Amino acid sequence: MAKAAGVSKASVQRLWAANDTKPHLTRTFKLSNDPCFEERFWDVIGLYLDPPEKALVFCCDEKSRCQALERTQPGLPLGIGHIKTATHDYIRHGTLTLFAALNYLEGKLISQITEQHRHQEWLAFLKKIHRETPKDLDIHLIADNYATHKHPEVKAWLAKHPRFHMHFTPTSSSWLNLVERFFRDVTDRIAEGSFSSVKQLADTIITFLAERNEHPKRYVWKAKGEEILRKIHAAREILSKRAANV
Repeated sequence: MAKAAGVSKASVQRLWAANDTKPHLTRTFKLSNDPCFEERFWDVIGLYLDPPEKALVFCCDEKSRCQALERTQPGLPLGIGHIKTATHDYIRHGTLTLFAALNYLEGKLISQITEQHRHQEWLAFLKKIHRETPKDLDIHLIADNYATHKHPEVKAWLAKHPRFHMHFTPTSSSWLNLVERFFRDVTDRIAEGSFSSVKQLADTIITFLAERNEHPKRYVWKAKGEEILRKIHAAREILSKRAANV
């Protein structure tokens, strides 16, 4: 830009700084094209803002491809005068999938670790939720539109267990599911480690889950639905205008 404008690089940098312009940064985004977006949006938020009585609300999803990565050399811990270190290269020892159901009101989790994330594993997880919750309470599950969640065998099982009520987030809107916030904590925990096997990774996750349930942390939805929709509508309008001008 400095060359094209015939000014110095320092002048360009000063102008960018004065106008808070950061051309070297890019922020990713994705607007949902789900035709039922608002209906599903309010359905999920409604469970957060006004949970039904005599029922449990679970935010459910699977964190697939958790990698057991072994660092090629041991790192140094945080200390006075130096930061914590970790090698940039590693050996892969395989992956696992973590299924999690976050109890919205209590912050506790029901979880299951598997090698795959097919409809069979999802169905087994639903059965675990069924076993570990009081039978006199309805179960409201918030999940995404992943195909395994709507498999015919899953639907058949749900039909035989009417206390289960599925609430699907809109397409490309995983941010509505609060279990994703918990998965970020899991990622932070395993990112710090070095694992020589999938079993060692699984043991680390199991220990973390046990600690988490012993001292549960609840994630409370506070954002106003109307404000979120206003921003989404504004973004769609900007994109529509830009598309019309291309």
